[in-house]
Amino acid sequence: MQFQQLMYFVAVAETRHFTRAAEEVHVSQPSLSQQIRALESELGAELFSRARGNITLTDAGEALLPLARRILADADTARHEVQELAQLRRGRVRLGATPSLCTGLLPEVLRAFHDRHPGIRLLLEEGGSLDLVRELARGALDLALIVLPLPAASPALTAVELLQEDLVVVSSAQAPRPGRGGSVRIADLQGEPLVMFRHGYDLRELTVAACRAEGFEPSFTVEGGEMDAVLGFVRAGLGIAVVPSMVAGRSGHGLRTTPLARPGLRRTIALAHRSDVAPPRAARELQKVLLAAGRA
Repeated sequence: MQFQQLMYFVAVAETRHFTRAAEEVHVSQPSLSQQIRALESELGAELFSRARGNITLTDAGEALLPLARRILADADTARHEVQELAQLRRGRVRLGATPSLCTGLLPEVLRAFHDRHPGIRLLLEEGGSLDLVRELARGALDLALIVLPLPAASPALTAVELLQEDLVVVSSAQAPRPGRGGSVRIADLQGEPLVMFRHGYDLRELTVAACRAEGFEPSFTVEGGEMDAVLGFVRAGLGIAVVPSMVAGRSGHGLRTTPLARPGLRRTIALAHRSDVAPPRAARELQKVLLAAGRA
């Protein structure tokens, strides 16, 4: 079994078309088909059902696809690790983070890392924790900042707690302050117009779960936005939102921040990586910077 054959197999699996797959990997279609047949012969099973105009994966192909992607990702990581110079003058780090952390925590951390290692490329992917965990598991990310706890255990990951952060309520500076006595209880959110994040956002799930624990369903005036959009809608007076304190502190003019009454809401941020593969050297350096920032 050769890396080249696995690369051709993944290309066909993703495009469901031999000719387009050949164009994608820059090889002739007959050569690609020959290598796929050689791989099937070695494995003793057909990987594709080849009906006219319809390429689908067989059960064997479905089983091989995630393994092939991981093998290719690991090979790519090994290649970059070996190619890094001893002084970390070049390389890359593939970092995943939730959008709120991209807004709140990462700008200063990534600036500090870039100042130390200006030759390292930083490739950032935003997403919810579950999406980022999936990307880690398939080898598409080196590190990810996720929110704990995860709905399902992932034994292939190592997650180190980085920090705990309070959630607060933001409202338009032109609107009356929500709540009473300088704070907002979760029960006070009943009937309040909320600007809510899209599905898959950790903050959405946390806020909705807290409201349901108080016995009510929250009311949304606008939903489906990313962090910047949510803050903009709140600033425009469309409703209030529950956001991390770190984000609220950087949100600029036009917004008022009100703490949640005790016990409030907190979230735990963790730094995760695959436990079966050591992160590349550049990623380990970024790991040190992130952990230091979490302890500060």
